[in-house]
Amino acid sequence: MASVELRGISLNFGSFEVLKALDLDIPEGEFLVLLGPSGCGKSTLLNCIAGLLDVSDGQIFINGRNVTWEEPKDRGIGMVFQSYALYPQMTVEGNLSFGLKNASVPRDEVARRIARAAEMLQIEPLLKRKPAALSGGQRQRVAIGRALVRDVDVFLFDEPLSNLDAKLRSELRVEIKRLHQRLRNTMIYVTHDQIEALTLADRIAVMKGGVIQQLDAPHAIYNRPVNRFVAGFLGSPGMNFLAGRHEPGTNPRFSADGLAIPLDRYQAGGNGKTAQAAEFGVRPEHVAIGEAAKSLPFSEEVTVEIVEPMGSDTLVWARLAGQNFTFRVESEKALSVGQKILVGFDPGRASLFDAEKGERI
Repeated sequence: MASVELRGISLNFGSFEVLKALDLDIPEGEFLVLLGPSGCGKSTLLNCIAGLLDVSDGQIFINGRNVTWEEPKDRGIGMVFQSYALYPQMTVEGNLSFGLKNASVPRDEVARRIARAAEMLQIEPLLKRKPAALSGGQRQRVAIGRALVRDVDVFLFDEPLSNLDAKLRSELRVEIKRLHQRLRNTMIYVTHDQIEALTLADRIAVMKGGVIQQLDAPHAIYNRPVNRFVAGFLGSPGMNFLAGRHEPGTNPRFSADGLAIPLDRYQAGGNGKTAQAAEFGVRPEHVAIGEAAKSLPFSEEVTVEIVEPMGSDTLVWARLAGQNFTFRVESEKALSVGQKILVGFDPGRASLFDAEKGERI
């Protein structure tokens, strides 16, 4: 296993800053996910770690060794790309062994590594086939196997599942999780898919505009986002945001269009001591309805506007304080458009953001 350290990593394309003085410590054996929208710099950062792009400033250390200017082959990393990048004229076995043979690895060692990777990835029956005879999921397993046979300490994954359908993505996500639990190698995984990030990661680095917005465990990022961008990016459906005003004091509250939400259970930070325009965020799954809502610190009657059956549950749209408001209910709960229903939530589980800067209050 190996640790990865980034110190002041910057990358410029002309006058355009892609990465902005990033610092990041990834301990041995961690599964770190770089998460963010297209263009945020996550794949660029991965390519810098791999040595496929030269940084404009800063240093990269792998296992304590400065590899900033080393060639990719000398960094001790294995990389899996979004495109499978398999040699179409070679069999699966040939694709797996190609890099090892070029590195003059002894034949018996090549065979041992291929057998080990094939067993882990359940591709043993496919070794004599060519890529054209494989499904998308099988090809991606081979691509992972090609990195696996290199016997490296750090694996880099650049959106490896984005070309697969939903069912295959789910299956391979489980396989990658099992692979990490078995190998305990350091893994850095790039994705824009929040489900992949939340299910795979030990920690998530949420990126925007070449800057890491928040670095923390999935549970912490989901429940205590540091700013509105992070709060809005994670969650499907997204967090509800109500525009209004934060009013601190002996009886702190959030007010919006005649609505008053008590905040005595909300843990405000140091920037929450003065009254200010704010946005109140609550996740749809944290909203209770009917009798369950009555016992919560805040409840209000709303009118159902849209009902969206999702299979395992139902998503309901209404308006609260004159603004869009969504909540989840059990699929067995029958609600109809125009029906009035009591909704409630615990403000202690909510998030409050400065309306101007977007930072958590």
